[in-house]
Amino acid sequence: MDNVQPKIKHRPFCFSVKGHVKMLRLALTVTSMTFFIIAQAPEPYIVITGFEVTVILFFILLYILRLDRLMKWLFWPLLVFALVTAVCCLADGALIYRKLLFNPSGPYQKKPVHEKKEVL
Repeated sequence: MDNVQPKIKHRPFCFSVKGHVKMLRLALTVTSMTFFIIAQAPEPYIVITGFEVTVILFFILLYILRLDRLMKWLFWPLLVFALVTAVCCLADGALIYRKLLFNPSGPYQKKPVHEKKEVL
């Protein structure tokens, strides 16, 4: 007697519930990043939201290409997080270098508030 295993029907990621939820999350995060940019929010808000957009996009590509099932020996979230973190650190270092290059004395130069100008 043959044991017939029921064949699991493969559903493309883009048409699954999990795919719809991840796409909706990506759209929501991109929208919030756009609003942060338009409102000229502090840079950390924009950077953190951009980091989240990048991670979500990598996971969507991972699931679309079915790489999670191809290489089971690799812990994908750790790899993706490490790569994105390295890229963000390099970008942050470049931005800090550029900011210090154009303003070597530092970002703040405090002057006394009650300093009076002498009139000659």
